[in-house]
Amino acid sequence: MFDLVIRQGTVIDGSGAARRQADVAIHEGRIAEVGSGIGRGREEIDATGRIVAPGFIDAHTHDDLAMLVQPHMRPKISQGVTTCVCGNCGVSLGPLPDGPLPEPLSLLADGPGTRFRSAPLYLEALRDQACAVNSVPLLGHSALRATVMDRVDRAATAGEVAAMSALVEEALRAGYHGVSTGTFYTGAAHATTDEVIGVCAPLSRHGAVFATHMRDEADRVLDSIDETAAIGRALGVTTIVSHHKLGGLANHGRSTETLARIAEHRAGQGATPGFDLVLDCYPYTASSTVLRADRVRSAERTLVTTCDRHPQYVGRDVAQIAAELGLSIEAACQHLQPAGAVYFAMSEIDVERILAWPATMIGSDGIPLQARPHPRLWGSFPRVLGRYCRDRGLFTLEAAVHKMTGLTAARFGLADRGLVAAGMAADVTVFDAASVIDRATFDEPEQDSVGIDWVIVNGQVAWAQGQVGALAGRLLPPGGATTRLKPAVKGRRD
Repeated sequence: MFDLVIRQGTVIDGSGAARRQADVAIHEGRIAEVGSGIGRGREEIDATGRIVAPGFIDAHTHDDLAMLVQPHMRPKISQGVTTCVCGNCGVSLGPLPDGPLPEPLSLLADGPGTRFRSAPLYLEALRDQACAVNSVPLLGHSALRATVMDRVDRAATAGEVAAMSALVEEALRAGYHGVSTGTFYTGAAHATTDEVIGVCAPLSRHGAVFATHMRDEADRVLDSIDETAAIGRALGVTTIVSHHKLGGLANHGRSTETLARIAEHRAGQGATPGFDLVLDCYPYTASSTVLRADRVRSAERTLVTTCDRHPQYVGRDVAQIAAELGLSIEAACQHLQPAGAVYFAMSEIDVERILAWPATMIGSDGIPLQARPHPRLWGSFPRVLGRYCRDRGLFTLEAAVHKMTGLTAARFGLADRGLVAAGMAADVTVFDAASVIDRATFDEPEQDSVGIDWVIVNGQVAWAQGQVGALAGRLLPPGGATTRLKPAVKGRRD
């Protein structure tokens, strides 16, 4: 007898292949069989009229702290997400020093228990804390700079580059999957291309991932894409353009240019073994990060998401706050600091074009633990399935699921995730393709989506028709299966 059998569902297996009717048997944390005539399960789910897909993999999160302090991870498990890639945009919780931190590190590490003196110590905390989702940690370049350098408003010296590179080696040996950078932010804006390549040199030996919040996502976006490709080629690793977008009204429509430039780099990547240039995207026309006056001026509207000093302004428009206080935009932003914001600065046409691009993965980029987070934290994956796949018809349901599962697993080297197939880890999401949609809004962002019926993580039910369940997530090691899981069952057991 199997532990769990999902009956009568329509399997979309995550590979991009056509859907098919099949039952799915799960035993000892793995998918044992996919087919017809499968034997009994101790528990059974009737998935008639539902899609049975791999658990969704969120390619870009900032859930580093949330996985420790909100282990049920309702914003993610309610979307069908079973694995979160954390440590993006150069931001990780380890290693971090005491004292003030440059942006955007303060978005995550701003209270007791939010900093770890070394990268391995953070992994120990992940292993010790039961969590609903699996974790795939990246090491933040900005965290390294804050740890090694006396000040970050300059390029690193050769000795500092060597020290940061040694910390990268230590982290990769401990179980990190790669390094992220955020050269857009003040914590790393003065880092040169050569610095990034030198710091990330161990990625080449480990076959790890390089992900980047590029230096510019607005007027100089093409230069930033070229820099990103140059770094990826030098390292010879999978290189991810994080949350690809075109910011600012003047750049609306330029996704034709940026995707063409990325395609050019991809066309020539065969000459560099190991190099693969891909991207992730979230399905919204508003971004969210730290509050900055330059970003306010390039956006149609800006809303405050968090402001500890002046919580009465959370959810308010920055221009209205400035007018109310009789201040300029720059002075108002300074008055509100430290603060986070949502910027309405992107074009729907660009969002759709980037989402539909074949090499695009889906990442929420949500920032948890804020007073009023961007709704992408709670709604990204159902929004792709409902608004952009079913209603807008940007891609087939098979393609949408592939973007959330098999494609992402392959890019991050998660060998036993991302597919509904015998022998794979039993991360499964069961959803209603006819009704699935996001419900989170900018006014009420903390809302469960609808249409996600069951979510299975490592063979255990973590979400069942609106109720959170088991905390069965794992810290996933690079390049392979989780050691705590047992081998898949061969045939049936009584």
